[in-house]
Amino acid sequence: MRKVLITALLLVLALGCCAHADDLRIGACIYRFNDAFMLRFRTAMAEEAGKAGAKIEFADGQDSQITQDEQIDKFIADGVSVLVVNPVDRMTSQNIIDKAKAANIPVVFINREPTPEMLASYERAYYVGAKAEESGTEAGELIAEYFKAHPEADKNKDGKIQFILLKGQNGHQDMILRSKFSVQAIKDAGFEPVELASAIANWDKLEAMKIMNGFVMSIGPEVIEAVIANNDEMALGAVEALKIVDYNMGNKDAYIPVVGVDANASALDAMDKGEMLGTVMNDADNQGISSVRLAVALASGKDTSTIGYPITDGKYIWIPYQKVTRGEKQ
Repeated sequence: MRKVLITALLLVLALGCCAHADDLRIGACIYRFNDAFMLRFRTAMAEEAGKAGAKIEFADGQDSQITQDEQIDKFIADGVSVLVVNPVDRMTSQNIIDKAKAANIPVVFINREPTPEMLASYERAYYVGAKAEESGTEAGELIAEYFKAHPEADKNKDGKIQFILLKGQNGHQDMILRSKFSVQAIKDAGFEPVELASAIANWDKLEAMKIMNGFVMSIGPEVIEAVIANNDEMALGAVEALKIVDYNMGNKDAYIPVVGVDANASALDAMDKGEMLGTVMNDADNQGISSVRLAVALASGKDTSTIGYPITDGKYIWIPYQKVTRGEKQ
């Protein structure tokens, strides 16, 4: 009997069911490296992996799901201990989960959330992120709070807020929820929101600048009362378009409140200069740290309750958002 037990133990060790930190390899797939928020996320992940003694390799999906799928296949073939995936298209996450499951590799999704049904299909699949509806609500509250403190922001004195909405990637859950809940927060604050125009700008500053420039030319800056952007990069693009017509450059009579999401360094700087009203901090640091801690725990067979972040419903780590205005640089 003792010989059987020893043989079984050796077999388990040979199969490598639990990686040790010093030989643990994390394959991290990012939808696009050229993204300010995901750069902060990656930096936090790399630092935490170093602290844990784990090796981490990043792959740039270049905003192509086909490219990312090939990278995932390579990571699995190379024998990584765990996958951390920021999917290009979250609706293809089932395919990623199926591949991880077939290889018996844990997978931690970040920033772009698979559906609950997808996560439920594999016991070693998890998600780390922030609830997009919270960021939308807080962005809308920033606008409503400004209008309550500055009645002159209601240019035509109609009790309504005429706004421009700059949206992220089409179909992205953050775009959908941030857009919906930001407008709802304005309603809940007692204002009637009036959408003058909206457009998809794909989280990109230059694209948002071009779109906003078109809105400024066609609608007129004297009509626009607020700009709500799904992220800081697009908010900064809107600011640049407004500066072309001498708005948001320090003159209180030529100012349109602009809000974004992420609290990246450029947005905080723009806020200090009075060019942007505020942002909602999407805590890339804690999301990056918790995703690596979870990945290491899953790959090494450790109790996930020891990572320092609560897991909700057995599948989720949620990092809260936080409103940031001028003078609150982190």
